[in-house]
Amino acid sequence: MKILLIGEYSNVHWTLAEGLRTLGHEVCVVSNGDFWKDYRRDISLVRKCTKLGGISYLLKTYALLPKFRGYDVVQLINPMFLEIKAERIAPIYRYLKRHNSKIFLGAFGMDAYWVNACKRKPRIFRYSDFNIGDKEILNDYTIEQAADWQGTAKEKLNKEIADSCNGIIAGMYEYHTAYRDNYPHKLTYIPFPIYSDRASASAPHDGKQKVRFFIGINKSRNIYKGTDIMLRALERIATDYPNECEILKAENIPFEQYTNMVNSCDILLDQLYGYSPGMNALLAMSKGKIVVGGAEEECYDILGEKGLRPMVNVVPDEEDVYRQLERLIKEKEKIATMQRDSIEFIEKYHTPEKVAKQYLDFWESK
Repeated sequence: MKILLIGEYSNVHWTLAEGLRTLGHEVCVVSNGDFWKDYRRDISLVRKCTKLGGISYLLKTYALLPKFRGYDVVQLINPMFLEIKAERIAPIYRYLKRHNSKIFLGAFGMDAYWVNACKRKPRIFRYSDFNIGDKEILNDYTIEQAADWQGTAKEKLNKEIADSCNGIIAGMYEYHTAYRDNYPHKLTYIPFPIYSDRASASAPHDGKQKVRFFIGINKSRNIYKGTDIMLRALERIATDYPNECEILKAENIPFEQYTNMVNSCDILLDQLYGYSPGMNALLAMSKGKIVVGGAEEECYDILGEKGLRPMVNVVPDEEDVYRQLERLIKEKEKIATMQRDSIEFIEKYHTPEKVAKQYLDFWESK
């Protein structure tokens, strides 16, 4: 197959491309590297932060369009797969649909269906970025995203693509649920791809040394990801158990540096409001780290997993996060087993070749 992957979130498309290439397929990844993370890509399409940045970006995009023809499969990372307004993306989407065999939409992050699902009443999520039970979460980020995706050109574009594309692939339980009622006939769930990294995994925790906790802080998404709550709980743990643990913090650093910091920790805190692990959590698990974050039973059920439980689930409550972190410190002898379970989980569900085969099967079925 000849495959074009447009856009990037947390290295999903580049890792998928590597799995597809291993299976003998021709793949081109076009992206901006996911902004400051600067992931690898075949064609770099970056919007410069200048007065003429938007115009030059649009001109470059149109100049590249002839290269984006004749593919068996085109996959978009999100309805907003380019760094321009939705009104300008729509004709480009239609061009891609006309000049390629099949086109698919990724349900991998923020979009109109996710926002609408989170704000729907009665609630379909016990908690999310936008709600805890019946209580709506109102902060600058949720207000901005609701205004961005509801009753706007972005929502219209999202609906047009979802209605007219060949299929929709969700990478997490939450996003599958958001699209499930509207597009059951063209929706599937496929786990995110990530390489197992046994070779660079540090030795399992010996049950005696300090526990090293790692937390990544993206200042623009701190509240949205629940990092503020997790950090408060973690700092309390460090105060109460100063001889038992230490904290590693990273703020908006490049992917390579981030990876090095993950390598040196035992436990990573990530995505308080999630039901299932995102790419950062999976990266840590691939290196034999324990993840504290979203790991509800639904995320195991959608995989059909009955036994493995490598992650530590927490709900959006500082006291619950504190209790779970405290339990890990008091039961340090169990950490090594959980670290080995993390790698086993990745190898069972998330290796790029396994994931790529699922994509190929779904693409061919549509």
